[in-house]
Amino acid sequence: MHLTPKQGIQLHGFNNLTKSLSFNMYDICYTKTKEEREAYIEYIDEQYNAERLTNILSTVTEIIGAHILNIAQQDYEPQGASVTILVSEGPVGDASIESLSESPGPVPQAVVAQLDKSHITVHTYPEYHPDDGISTFRADIDVSTCGEISPLKALNYLIHSFDTDIMTIDYRVRGFTRDITGHKLFIDHEISSIQNYIPSGIKNLYDMIDVNVYQENIFHTKCKLREFDLDNYLFGYTKEKLHSDERDSITKKLKAEMDEIFYGKNVTHGGE
Repeated sequence: MHLTPKQGIQLHGFNNLTKSLSFNMYDICYTKTKEEREAYIEYIDEQYNAERLTNILSTVTEIIGAHILNIAQQDYEPQGASVTILVSEGPVGDASIESLSESPGPVPQAVVAQLDKSHITVHTYPEYHPDDGISTFRADIDVSTCGEISPLKALNYLIHSFDTDIMTIDYRVRGFTRDITGHKLFIDHEISSIQNYIPSGIKNLYDMIDVNVYQENIFHTKCKLREFDLDNYLFGYTKEKLHSDERDSITKKLKAEMDEIFYGKNVTHGGE
């Protein structure tokens, strides 16, 4: 018999709700020449190689209180990397209501929880437009846990681990657990928005959209940087080296790319 933090409910058996966090980040850059594109891809592969990604996910494992069972990592040719970590139940300790509350997680700080049958994965996708000068780096991270706390506690740390222009975040609770009377519980903590797990200092930097299906325990948030400084999107030089017309043209291309990713449609090519 176990207690779940939600209203001190006694559970029949262990808490076997599955909580899944999918965190997608995008970094956008203007790379005018083939040489710049190749240099950008090389830079991304070096910055986010399998070894560094493994270190990031290992810290996520510590934050959610799990134990690493197995690590599989791979750097791909010509570009990209993947890491998968299988994790098992961590020390239970004093998992409190605070560990489930709607508040940003640590950067980093260990959060103790009971976990089992869980995994954490990351895949990277550097790519570029064939002739428009736009290069994009995408990283997909999935944290799936079974136990008392939400993997949203690792979200704050993940945001700080990547240079992010656009974020797409999904959180879903699946399955059910039972109280001692046999009554099913389809969620064991209160949540109104993923935004409540993002620090206010980060939220102030982004425009955000929520699409939530509360009755299905499905939560979705998209974020796009508000401020735009062209220097942050040029690879190897600054905007002072460009003519004003070229600056305007590059700015238009970059903002169009960001809008297309944020809204999920080709706004510059007649897409609906």
